[in-house]
Amino acid sequence: MQLDAIDLKEFYACPLGIVVRRLLGARVRSRWADLKGLSVFGVGFATPYLSAYRGEAQPLGALMPAELGAIPWPEQDQSLTALVEETELPLDDESADRLLLVHMLEWSEKSRELLRELWRVLKPNGRLLMIVPNRRGLWARVDTTPFGYGSPFSRTQLNKLLKESSFSPENWDYALYMPPFNWRILLRWPVFWERLGLVLWPTFSGVILVEATKQVYAAVPLRELRKVRRRIVPIPAGVTPQAASSVAIGVDNCVYNAGL
Repeated sequence: MQLDAIDLKEFYACPLGIVVRRLLGARVRSRWADLKGLSVFGVGFATPYLSAYRGEAQPLGALMPAELGAIPWPEQDQSLTALVEETELPLDDESADRLLLVHMLEWSEKSRELLRELWRVLKPNGRLLMIVPNRRGLWARVDTTPFGYGSPFSRTQLNKLLKESSFSPENWDYALYMPPFNWRILLRWPVFWERLGLVLWPTFSGVILVEATKQVYAAVPLRELRKVRRRIVPIPAGVTPQAASSVAIGVDNCVYNAGL
């Protein structure tokens, strides 16, 4: 079972989701303190964490897969959202300085193809930051949050997957140690739970954050494929994921070296 963009938006609007956005947003900002003038794209449902970089990163965009659907973001300004195919991102080769992958890898049925596509669009000195459910954590075992859906990962699995996709994992972090419930007593002390978890059960967090760099020296098969490259189409205000999924997107046919 997979949630859609509306489900995710509703989660981040509830008290528990607001706490999650604050905790994880702080971790993302600690990794990416200054993105002024850099091209930043979120893949999956990354808008709760991209908002902090509005007016700083340029360009800034939210790429939402067709299976998830798309919602307008930001709501009160020109939409920066695009509906995409996860293995055919509408970006040029080596065009992104930073890529944030959230609520995507655990639901993807083409995880290796997805990562190879991220490798293609990332600049040689760019960085990929992934937030995925921790297989050992409680958050992956209950369905009260979006992190309880899809296939969670262990650090070993993520490390292997990234290396097989020509990425070098560099920085690992763990977050969300509080129980995943909308209980007032828990939501009042989120920082306390984070500190306690880091001391008592550091590997049993709700999510794993890993930052990786692109291996530009890795050998890539020179296999030419003809693919349909989809253009970025902003989602107009008021369009639901169901309606957005049915919008016809203009396409360009192009031949390129896969993975380059």
